[in-house]
Amino acid sequence: MGMHKPPHPGEFIREVYLEPLRVSFRVVANKLKVSPSTFHRLIKGQSNISSEMALRLSKTLGRTPESWLAMQDNYDLWQAKQRVNLDEVEKLELLDL
Repeated sequence: MGMHKPPHPGEFIREVYLEPLRVSFRVVANKLKVSPSTFHRLIKGQSNISSEMALRLSKTLGRTPESWLAMQDNYDLWQAKQRVNLDEVEKLELLDL
């Protein structure tokens, strides 16, 4: 059974924090101490969460930095599975020594 498509972390931020709390992305960008354009690209799914951004998000929105990075990794892995063809990739058979 395949994994369902995980949300981009920016989509998660938009749906869990910005929309329900009716807070502007500019307000959150200010709290994160990043430019509004940087945060806007993140919530639009046009950029990814870096380690630095994970630390900032953790302090501003909560959750652990590891959980923010895991969310990004899950999204990236799902995307790769959709586009990478492994048909010709071979397994290395290791001999018992």
